[in-house]
Amino acid sequence: MALDLDDLRARLIAQRAALVEEDSVSEQSRAPVTLEQDSVGRLSRIDAMQVQAVAMAQQRRRQSERTAIDAALARLDSGEYGYCLVCGEDIAEARLINTPAVTKCIECARAVPV
Repeated sequence: MALDLDDLRARLIAQRAALVEEDSVSEQSRAPVTLEQDSVGRLSRIDAMQVQAVAMAQQRRRQSERTAIDAALARLDSGEYGYCLVCGEDIAEARLINTPAVTKCIECARAVPV
């Protein structure tokens, strides 16, 4: 089975676009929580701050995923896609198909904790 690099590129671009869309949809959840004494009680404000913290953590995760996708696209452009960044060996095709932005072969991924 040969890797279809055009398909992998399209999947990476689609994943990146979905992450950008999620960011725009969740923008309001990340907005600063304002203190409105008359309409929001203390517990409601704490809840709003927790929702904001979760939304910001999700945004950081999406940014990290976009960075990994951008790096994978750059490796595709340079012809270095599919090689482990740790040992330089080929990454298994099934691993690349499952997670196109992966940077390590399974052996190196197991050896180095996340």
